[in-house]
Amino acid sequence: LTFTNKAAGEMRERVDELVPPNVAGRRGLFVSTFHAFCARQLRVYADRIGLEAGFSIYDMADQRAAMKEAMSSTGLESGNWTPASMLAAISNAKNKLQSVEAFEAEASDFYTRTVARAYAAYAGILSRNNAVDFDDLLLKTASLLRENAEVRSELQDRFRYVLIDEYQDTNHAQFVIADAIANAHGNLFVVGDPDQ
Repeated sequence: LTFTNKAAGEMRERVDELVPPNVAGRRGLFVSTFHAFCARQLRVYADRIGLEAGFSIYDMADQRAAMKEAMSSTGLESGNWTPASMLAAISNAKNKLQSVEAFEAEASDFYTRTVARAYAAYAGILSRNNAVDFDDLLLKTASLLRENAEVRSELQDRFRYVLIDEYQDTNHAQFVIADAIANAHGNLFVVGDPDQ
């Protein structure tokens, strides 16, 4: 697993040189970004998290439009709150694995209660549209792995060795996903740059 499509492409090329695609032991090898890995798993297990397999993944433009709608529906004026600032706060919460309910429960001041309102409305829009954003890919996969022993066991059996490139860029959600998969066998190898 790595963080950018470019890095994943370079890793695939290197793997292809070392283990050509037609080699018998190659079956099951998977090189991907964290987000693509999560999207693939969520398509397989969509029904276990309340999604349909054909869910949409919102890009930044879709996210901004959904947030504008969420802010409008909750009476938040864009003169005081920008969609970008609300999306950034929600992204931060999701990367800490805070669901709407968890974020609302911890909201203790005017700002966090305001973000909680926007987060709830935004999540509702995504749900109605059978959609997720990029942070949901991580949040929902981490939640699935934490809460569903059967899925966790299947992925632990499927991915017996896990390598993470650019480990210094790993956030909490990505750590939880990698740990949940590698926990059963302990075969986790990470490469990072401490100077970054």
